Amino acid sequence: MKTILITGIGGLTPRSIATVIRENHPDYKLIGCDIEKKAMGFFMKTKDGRKLVDEYFVAPRCNTPEYFPWIEKLVETKKIDYAFVQPEAEIVEWGQYFEDNGKYPCPVFMGSKLLSESLRDKAIMAQLLEGTEFIPKTIKVTQENPRFDDVKNEIGFPCWIRATEGTGGLGSLRLDDIDSYRSWLFINSRIPEFTVSEFLTGRHLANQMLYYNGEYVKGAALECAEYVMANTAPSHVTGNTHFGRFLKEDRINEFCDRCIKYLEKKLGIPAHGILSFDLKEDKNGNLKVTEVNIRHMAYTGVMAHVGFDLIEDTIKIMEDGNCDNVERAQYYHYDKPYVFLRDVDVEPIILDGEDIFNSVL
Repeated sequence: MKTILITGIGGLTPRSIATVIRENHPDYKLIGCDIEKKAMGFFMKTKDGRKLVDEYFVAPRCNTPEYFPWIEKLVETKKIDYAFVQPEAEIVEWGQYFEDNGKYPCPVFMGSKLLSESLRDKAIMAQLLEGTEFIPKTIKVTQENPRFDDVKNEIGFPCWIRATEGTGGLGSLRLDDIDSYRSWLFINSRIPEFTVSEFLTGRHLANQMLYYNGEYVKGAALECAEYVMANTAPSHVTGNTHFGRFLKEDRINEFCDRCIKYLEKKLGIPAHGILSFDLKEDKNGNLKVTEVNIRHMAYTGVMAHVGFDLIEDTIKIMEDGNCDNVERAQYYHYDKPYVFLRDVDVEPIILDGEDIFNSVL
């Protein structure tokens, strides 16, 4: 039996990770922590009535001096074997801890601090990829320097604005003119930085990939076709997909891997860990990167249930100390044309293709 720590257990993705581990390893002990005392993961149960986590703890914020002494004590007293660290802010701090101490508080599977910092901040990522095929035309703006002329002349309208950090479409909106841009800056005055980029009209795609010391091991793609509660967000993008399609389009994996190889060369470091892409197609169908997450993405659990299980692969890597027993599948193809439905407070539903929608009277 192993004891696994899952941080940020109040979030959708950590809860999904815990659920899959419960299914694959019912004898493992799961410990969850979160900065929020009302984190849902503390109190949830699985389908068979078990608690999602065996024990839970309210943690200090990761950017405080108390955080790592608290983590170290938790690892020691609860005899934690390894951890899934999910919030991106924590991943960056764990990277700093490794640089300072030459080790992590316990075994984890994540990339270096430099890679994590560079991808977490969308403005830094855009700067690294500037002038390449990988991203749309993008500039960083701030509340203090909104760059009205550059937005109008370099990017043009319509354009897309979103916060430089955070997921779930934070601050996202299509802007059609300078007046809408001014209004959005005022409404989101508490968000200090944004990126503004050309508006992409094609499909919203996602790709989850596993790298080990520079080796691209496996990856799989899907389409985010419709969003949960889309009408509640001005952008109609909530970061939570209601209806999605699992895809067998090798060009998506190939494009994302080329992007990672470019970043490896630019930063002088190997890719390592789970990297999750958000992409959009332009009007001509060309792929463009909108975001690269440095962790498992929200779909990791539903992907595991159709055969692409990066959660189990992560466990193998942390338990073995290497990647030898992970299947190589750079262009993973699902065995059926699966689609999925998700909503608030219900488990995702996986369906064998879209034909079922046509059978409803």
